[in-house]
Amino acid sequence: MTIESRNFVLFLMGPTASGKTELAIEISKIIDSKLISVDSALIYNGMDIGTAKPDKETLKSFPHELIDVCNPEDSFSVTDFISLAKKHIKTALNNGKLPILVGGTSFYFNALEHGLSSLPASTDESRKHFNNLLKKLGSEKLHEKLQEIDPKSAERIHPNDSQRITRALEVYDLSGETLSALQGNKNQNKLDLKIKKIVLMPERSELHKRIEDRFIEMIKNGFLDEVKTLRKNQKLNLDLASMRCVGYRQAWNYFEGVHSKKEMVEKAIVATRQLCKRQCTWLKNENEALILRKPNMDKIVNYLK
Repeated sequence: MTIESRNFVLFLMGPTASGKTELAIEISKIIDSKLISVDSALIYNGMDIGTAKPDKETLKSFPHELIDVCNPEDSFSVTDFISLAKKHIKTALNNGKLPILVGGTSFYFNALEHGLSSLPASTDESRKHFNNLLKKLGSEKLHEKLQEIDPKSAERIHPNDSQRITRALEVYDLSGETLSALQGNKNQNKLDLKIKKIVLMPERSELHKRIEDRFIEMIKNGFLDEVKTLRKNQKLNLDLASMRCVGYRQAWNYFEGVHSKKEMVEKAIVATRQLCKRQCTWLKNENEALILRKPNMDKIVNYLK
């Protein structure tokens, strides 16, 4: 099917385990399109099972851009994502294809739509300092510190979201300005195209069951062997963004003897459900999107025409 417009992109969003990838593939079967991943976990080579990455056969039949673009020890910023995503979007539109950006990383979607703030870059010294603070105090205590410094950011960031908490504290430490103040001053790096949005949002109870079933299936499919292989990489540690992905940190700690296997499974499922809750909270603000409890191709086609 041909979509006449050549000046818009499709954001296909939804919480983890909602079925976004499967729906993107179904859409691409009837609309000439290019699939572009918007997922901060799928970027890493060698992290396949625990990230629910589409398998090699699927990717061969339905290629996704921005999957396997770096190694787990590499840094990959939102600026890197925007630069690569824009390049693939431009290529798709030049070839008469609809760019379908599919994933669950809200920060990436938000940066594409609204642009980036002029935030100070992390340094090795500051990153080490705040990672050490995190180990010493824990994310909830650091969240209390953030509440004192930057109440607006603290309200938006969950007390368990250690990565965003430490980044907000780091921004203040490096610049003397709060994260919320700096984010109020966006630059012009946003996507200069019309955006249409589809949000796939199953019932919360269904999502919770899918999350549990999927993680159990990951264990059966060799997830622990995958983590065991990653642990052989001397460049990897729990301070890296890649190892903060849900499931990987819990499995790493299992091998360290911190958790039993049963505890690891329970903690990974709880962490994934917490991620799902944060994603759902963000997606509730997408008032102009087509919201679907279940895939409905008739509604999707009518919406895109």
